[in-house]
Amino acid sequence: MNFTNGKQLLEICSEKHIPISQAMFLRETDYLEQDPVEVTCKMEHAYDIMKQAIHRALTEDLISTGGMIGGESKQMNALRKAGKNICGPLVSKAITYAVGVLEVNASMGLIVAAPTAGSSGVIPGVLCAAQEEYNMEDAVIIQALYTAAAVGYLITRNATTAGAEGGCQAEVGSASAMAAAAMTQLMGGTPSQCLDAASFALINILGLVCDPVGGLVEIPCQNRNAIGASNALVSAEIALSGIQSVVPIDEAIEVMYRVGRSLPVTLRETSQGGTAMAPSACHACQTRWKKPKS
Repeated sequence: MNFTNGKQLLEICSEKHIPISQAMFLRETDYLEQDPVEVTCKMEHAYDIMKQAIHRALTEDLISTGGMIGGESKQMNALRKAGKNICGPLVSKAITYAVGVLEVNASMGLIVAAPTAGSSGVIPGVLCAAQEEYNMEDAVIIQALYTAAAVGYLITRNATTAGAEGGCQAEVGSASAMAAAAMTQLMGGTPSQCLDAASFALINILGLVCDPVGGLVEIPCQNRNAIGASNALVSAEIALSGIQSVVPIDEAIEVMYRVGRSLPVTLRETSQGGTAMAPSACHACQTRWKKPKS
């Protein structure tokens, strides 16, 4: 059993009366002839790495290779625990965790590139926060990861997740779409709602440029992972309410790809434009600036 676009995926789900997660699992095991136990173990291992990265960010003193980030997740967590956070508990946790995973990545720690290292905080942020807030078992989250993987597969097959090719919309946007679909399934959404949520997430971040300061996956990448996590939750809630995307996921992916390729090269991971060229950003790069902690 195989699918190459969202339309085919929904047809399979409808015909077999299965969620997206099971359709993706069957593709991996039946169509690609992989051992079901090994596939499950690999996904469990991936999720374990995601959780470990969050724990490390909140318990260790991390300094990034470029010296520009490190400790931000602890600051955000302290604000949340003090009850001074603006966002609700789920969103606050999600963005804190997303920021933390980027600290681990930037300090050369172990992360899951889902779909890329630069966007590695979005899915862990959303799913780990959801698991804690809704007291979900790991097995439930693992199923949601298969749904995220299905969306990621559709994007990589029909477009790109590379910032150098499609801007940050291809990295954080794709991760956000994956997380949105996963979250929608977690909350009981239908396969159509999952893909609507993914479409919303992609469109919401359409045109986002890739402009890493100093060519490092630190600034503004860290904050954009927080944006990606919050966008995923917003998109999931919109879809779960019954609002349908006017633009189906296949068209949203195609639009994202076209927009990404139309971005000037200076805004596609070259650090020759955008935030990377701000005077203060250039100075920070030259001095390996580390902002003071209050």
